[in-house]
Amino acid sequence: MSLDTNTETATLAGGCFWCLEAVYLQMRGVISVTSGYMGGANADPSYEEVCSGTTGHAEVAQLVFDPNISSYRDILEVFFAIHDPTTLNRQGNDVGTQYRSAIFFHSSQQEADARGLIAELTAGKAFEDPIVTEVTPAVQFWPAEGYHQNYLANHPWQPYCTFVVSPKVAKFRKKFATLLKSS
Repeated sequence: MSLDTNTETATLAGGCFWCLEAVYLQMRGVISVTSGYMGGANADPSYEEVCSGTTGHAEVAQLVFDPNISSYRDILEVFFAIHDPTTLNRQGNDVGTQYRSAIFFHSSQQEADARGLIAELTAGKAFEDPIVTEVTPAVQFWPAEGYHQNYLANHPWQPYCTFVVSPKVAKFRKKFATLLKSS
């Protein structure tokens, strides 16, 4: 699924979607990032429904990117660096299935790339604990409410942004300087 032949779509869940969105908006080759929900049973869920943990949805960031600028593997390497893929249904103080680590693949190649990188990270003992990231087919994507989009830019002094989102962006900027968009 892509906008044209020069783009691909990636859908990732790694805790609060505000963190993933803020990081990927700064990555070269990423054309757009939309916060939303995937993987649950309810049609068109609301933020409140997803936060209840009863819908089965994960908070996700859906990216449209140019693989000629940043590859899917680049996208995944950033993903594994900015969240903890070893904690089941949790990222920091965010707890519940809606905060699970998941890669929703859009093609058999994306599935192979995701499983291959997880195998490499596991063999290389990149993490002390086992990786619990789900690798599952992409299903219906539901964009989150408008106030969730571009959240860090619109709410930079909100405490969650100050203490959780901004440090993840700083970590990305430091570790992946070569993948930053030009100013």
